[in-house]
Amino acid sequence: MNPGRRGMNSSEKAKDFKKSMFNLISYCKPYLIPILAAVVLAMVSAILSIIGPDKLKDITNLITEGLMLGINMNEIKKVAITLIIIYVTSAIFGYVQHYIMAVVTNKFSKQLRKEITEKINNMPLKYFDKNSYGDILSRVTNDVDTLSQTLNQSLGTLVSAITLLIGSVFMMIITNGIMAITAMVSSIIGFVFLFVIIARSQKYFGLLQKEIGELNGHIEEMYSGHNVVRVYNGTKIANLEFDEINNRLSDNVRKSQFLSGLMHPIMGFIGNFGYVSVCIVGALLTMNNVIDFGVIVAFMLYVRLFTQPLSQIAQALSSLQSCAASSERVFEFLDEEEMSNENSFTKKLLRNEVKGEIEFKHVKFGYDKNKIIIKDFNVSVKPGQKIAIVGPTGAGKTTMVNLLMKFYEINDGDILIDGISTKELTRKNIHDLFIMVLQDTWVFEGTIKENIKYNKKNISDDRVKEVCKIVGLHHFIKTLPNGYDTILTDNDSLSSGQKQLLTIARGMVEDAPFLILDEATSSVDTRTEELVQKAMDKLTEGRTSFIIAHRLSTIKNADLILLMQDGNIAEQGSHKELLKLNEKYAELYNSQFEKMES
Repeated sequence: MNPGRRGMNSSEKAKDFKKSMFNLISYCKPYLIPILAAVVLAMVSAILSIIGPDKLKDITNLITEGLMLGINMNEIKKVAITLIIIYVTSAIFGYVQHYIMAVVTNKFSKQLRKEITEKINNMPLKYFDKNSYGDILSRVTNDVDTLSQTLNQSLGTLVSAITLLIGSVFMMIITNGIMAITAMVSSIIGFVFLFVIIARSQKYFGLLQKEIGELNGHIEEMYSGHNVVRVYNGTKIANLEFDEINNRLSDNVRKSQFLSGLMHPIMGFIGNFGYVSVCIVGALLTMNNVIDFGVIVAFMLYVRLFTQPLSQIAQALSSLQSCAASSERVFEFLDEEEMSNENSFTKKLLRNEVKGEIEFKHVKFGYDKNKIIIKDFNVSVKPGQKIAIVGPTGAGKTTMVNLLMKFYEINDGDILIDGISTKELTRKNIHDLFIMVLQDTWVFEGTIKENIKYNKKNISDDRVKEVCKIVGLHHFIKTLPNGYDTILTDNDSLSSGQKQLLTIARGMVEDAPFLILDEATSSVDTRTEELVQKAMDKLTEGRTSFIIAHRLSTIKNADLILLMQDGNIAEQGSHKELLKLNEKYAELYNSQFEKMES
């Protein structure tokens, strides 16, 4: 949830609520026909239920009259059969309506999850920089499930309840006006309580969904960094923060459930009060021969049919409040700004035709437009050159690579690949030209072979083994129970170095003209680093390469070293040239050399 939403006033929240509900209704348009069919079935089922008490009144009158003159069993049997047919048909229609809504909501939630997943793939990285993964996950799972369940359970109930309410009022009026007024006046107070409670509880349902997202985000952060939390004795602080969020969540659950829970006992009281009122007034009217005894029996059922919808409407509206809160979060996410559309781009660079030239021309960039961190970056890279980017933390090294890969849009200037601006090339095309090995390792649940071949076609098993031998993984893999077919899971204890080697192997099987290594050897020991360095040297042959490194000993043989500082190139040249210059690079290199010796 965006932090700014905490300070929204009531009019802004009301506007967002209406917008979310409008989005939800618009989203349901493809399912309009089955939803309308379910609504019609729910209405017919309710109407049949309303007719039932009138037939029951006829049976009661037949029995009452029969006590004096003899009971006509044939007439009673006909009315009873009609009554059975009415109730059975009502039950069948009700079942079909629930089945249709179950199918519709299943398709609805499936489509919604698909669109959210596609949305995630089209979102700029800056969104994920500002929002926790746990909150995003909560929107995909918890909020979508809430929407689906509410539509499944509440829509049919709401339609049926409203139909029952209107129908029972109509039947009571045509049966007896005085009794109808008695039943309705005794129950009308239920509406007052209903809307007062809904108005008070709405905000708590919205806060409830938000706090669930925050709780998921906190748990995701703590468990992904569990080792760091334990090492720095941060368990107590993490637990305190968890307790704070959990207490807020519990408080909102308590308030929302308390207020919505008042609906049922209030409706129960109103219903019982209605029964008593109908019995008293009905008895007086019967004694004065205004109505038959069967009318009282019918009205006892009508009161139930009148008050039951109030309770169902209360429950449905309570669920719709959660639905509205979830809808707001889901469609807020779907309305987020996406990366620029590239469907109109016609230029394309093919791997086998790329020369390997890259040029940065007066590039300016800032994650916040008001805070420019890359101020005027200029460099020209020739085909096959190995470019090393070094500098202190926060100098902009990884940022330059992210701009080259078009993960972020530059504010000003241009980046050219073989003379073509990256602004004219699709992200997919650019990514297809690069091998990228990152500092952060990513291993998914699957075989080692599948992890190395990830999203690559026509890679033979022999090529996978060859690459693993080069990076020094082959011996380790052969010691595993199923070799290259061993399935990696969260329970497998791969070291950080082994994961890094696996991601390096994943990059090596790719045949692309450009290479990016972002601290690719940071998680391996010195002995393994020598082996990997040889593999990297082989990997960079014939490719234009960008190497981000903190260990300056690993980039001595680079054709060009760029020392970045505060978003600009402070020094550039070969290793020997920069040492001879005896300024910032030499100072940085010598300080690392001294640390190694000490």
